[in-house]
Amino acid sequence: MPLPHQPPRSPTLIDKQVASFGEAVADIPSEATIHFGGFVSPWNSPSYLVAAVARLGITDLTAISTSMGRGPANARNQTPWLPDELVPTDFWDLGLLAELGRIKKGITSFAVGARRHLVYPFEERLAAGETELELIGQGSLAERIRAARAGIPAFYTPVGPGTAVADGKEQRDFDGVPHILETALHADFALIRAYQADRHGNLIFKGARTFNETMAGAATITIAEVDQIVELGDLAPDRIHTPGVYVQRIVQRPATPTTSWEQPS
Repeated sequence: MPLPHQPPRSPTLIDKQVASFGEAVADIPSEATIHFGGFVSPWNSPSYLVAAVARLGITDLTAISTSMGRGPANARNQTPWLPDELVPTDFWDLGLLAELGRIKKGITSFAVGARRHLVYPFEERLAAGETELELIGQGSLAERIRAARAGIPAFYTPVGPGTAVADGKEQRDFDGVPHILETALHADFALIRAYQADRHGNLIFKGARTFNETMAGAATITIAEVDQIVELGDLAPDRIHTPGVYVQRIVQRPATPTTSWEQPS
């Protein structure tokens, strides 16, 4: 029972739904550090959030992602095994922001394309000296992000000693094996993609959850782009992948896909 001087709490007070993607990202400033979720796939990329950031016009971003993206011109190369009609028209990745010259620094595992004949926007900017790169192995990147979510400031890992990854980092031996000290990777904002959410921000993912789930809560503000927003109670507690406490805003993707990142949604 609530104390006499305390009004009863109502679950209706917690509503993290935002009406539009533009509204969801409106307070992201230039020079922000942003986690971009997804795992190089149209179906788990926060495409509409990326497009909204592009329309916002902010610059000098520090972008953290498993990949720096392919950009609009190469988006269909993401799924070469599918006929064009099955490739989503509303897929924009971090390469869009690189192409627009908005990224000051990328922290990533895959900064360039794996095929010589495909040169992606971030690679072009990097070659021109217009952006910086911090390259780190994918496992260490994921753990640095997870550590930020868990409140762990740093950890030692045996991955990286003797390589450029270790430059400038503390090194110690454990059981005769060299380890380097990696610090947590906290961001100002995390932009992620999920399948379902309720208005409290509880999330369920579909397919690969990597980096979307890891980044939720590893930033001051986590914004989730979701396919569906369902009623409270529709998400079984034992099926929830990310509790709403890690999420501050949710935005539902449009029922009809857009075809241009410049089209507000």
